[in-house]
Amino acid sequence: MSALALDAEALYKELLRGVRSLCKADTRLVGITSGGAWLAERLHRDLGLPGESGRVSSVMHRDDYAQRGLSAGGQTHLPFEVDGADIVLLDDVLYTGRTIRAVINEIFDYGRPARVQLAVLVDRGGRQLPVEADFAAARVALPETQSLALARDASGTFSFEVENKA
Repeated sequence: MSALALDAEALYKELLRGVRSLCKADTRLVGITSGGAWLAERLHRDLGLPGESGRVSSVMHRDDYAQRGLSAGGQTHLPFEVDGADIVLLDDVLYTGRTIRAVINEIFDYGRPARVQLAVLVDRGGRQLPVEADFAAARVALPETQSLALARDASGTFSFEVENKA
């Protein structure tokens, strides 16, 4: 499957099915800024969960902080007690695993959850750390020279943007 042919809305429906199977009555959804946070918000609404979803930023725990610095990606907001929580962490694209490592460290700064599961829209392979999604709506292979990111229009419809790295 070519990355350009990925239908983000169809994959979202598959992600909804997968996340529904991961959730228990007290599960909290937390999305990684920004694409994962968009997914968490919409899933939270579509699953009819109480309260609000959380969002987590990787900025303060990234191992490449010196090169990247602070981004305008948003701050962590966890509107629930993290200690003992059952969390489904959401991301748009799983690649090296470094962002996941960073956001798990960020979550643990807020408390010790009972469990953290990972659900992603797309797993593109290329891991540098031993991180695996509990659910991936799709698995694709992309060359290292390309990046894949979720986009959202004003109506909330998802699509993918593929960029060639310089």
